[in-house]
Amino acid sequence: MNQHFTKKEMFDIKIAFICTEMLPVPPLRGGAIQVLIDGVTPHLSQNHDLTIFCITDPDLPDREIVNGVEYIRVPRENYVFNIGQELSKKQADKEYYDVIHVFNRPRNVLIYKSAMPMSRFVISLHNEMFKENKISTEMGNLTIRAVDKIMSISEYIGTTITSRFPLAKSKVKAVYSGIDLKKYKPIWSEEAQNLRRELRQKYGVEDKKVILFVGRLSTVKGPDILLQAMKQVLKKHPNSALVIIGSKWFSDDRIDDYGLKLRQLAEELGENKVIFTGFVPPSEIPAHFLVGDLFVCSSQWQEPLARVHYEAMGAGLPVITTNRGGNAEIINHLHNGIVIDDYASFEAFADAISYLLSNEKEANSIAKAGREFVESNFGFEHVAKRLEDLYVAAMKRKKF
Repeated sequence: MNQHFTKKEMFDIKIAFICTEMLPVPPLRGGAIQVLIDGVTPHLSQNHDLTIFCITDPDLPDREIVNGVEYIRVPRENYVFNIGQELSKKQADKEYYDVIHVFNRPRNVLIYKSAMPMSRFVISLHNEMFKENKISTEMGNLTIRAVDKIMSISEYIGTTITSRFPLAKSKVKAVYSGIDLKKYKPIWSEEAQNLRRELRQKYGVEDKKVILFVGRLSTVKGPDILLQAMKQVLKKHPNSALVIIGSKWFSDDRIDDYGLKLRQLAEELGENKVIFTGFVPPSEIPAHFLVGDLFVCSSQWQEPLARVHYEAMGAGLPVITTNRGGNAEIINHLHNGIVIDDYASFEAFADAISYLLSNEKEANSIAKAGREFVESNFGFEHVAKRLEDLYVAAMKRKKF
């Protein structure tokens, strides 16, 4: 492959995205990876030829071309084999991709590479997929040698690869995610006011100070810690309420034992102090951030870097987060958010929430800084440019 690129060649790349086998694109059922793919697609497809591979869905055709982007959807059962077959068909028809971007499934790379060996490969890591329980040392090294670049969603995720596989150091690059800045309106903007009023009325919190949680209802996300914190918050700020947006799993509103525990904790706080919205379709999430006055990410696990941070800042909410995994990489303490080190302490959350509710000027300053932060470098147009640079770098690597 030619190693010298003219400007035209750099801006005419044939790219394939291979999504995980979990959820479809567009993100009808949610999913951070699916939202990211859908967000960068209109920007990348302006200058490049893009194909997206993902699972089939009853609400989507198996094959379609939308705005010049080809979507190929295959059954979840035998997903990797099905994708390999599709790549082999393209290869047989002399249709090649310059870059194949495999999302979060390093173990599958070698199969895809055998189907289209001339392509350059990029693997992106959105979780700790190079841990010992996820991939063997032998498979990890083979995969790292097979790819041209490794994208990590945060510096933290990058270190989880290189600490075990030093071989990867020259290939790993953090590429931060982002949001559609047109969809996320700050709560103080005129465009947001009517929608904010409607949604706050819908959930019965129009006259309250709303603490917002958005995420899966699981122990790793820590909503139980937040509910315990609300006991103290309500003593100081009886006019506050907690709105919990999310469900057990993407588009699954079933209530498990943990969900029951959350509802019991909520009942102890009194009537209308905690509102559970259940699953909210991804298309409605940007509007739902407008319900809040401040946002809390109570993650207890080593979070790769939750995209809710970008979303909350985009909506103009002051952010409280935990110093876990990559979360704190985009939060500058007391500038565009508050970072809690004592992440398992409900008292620490109560203090941070009460501080923002008691100091409106400081809360507004943090909110404005957050919005400016995402506007400056975390729109999907910025993410697409970072990906484009990564693909060009992958194509420039010497092929051995």
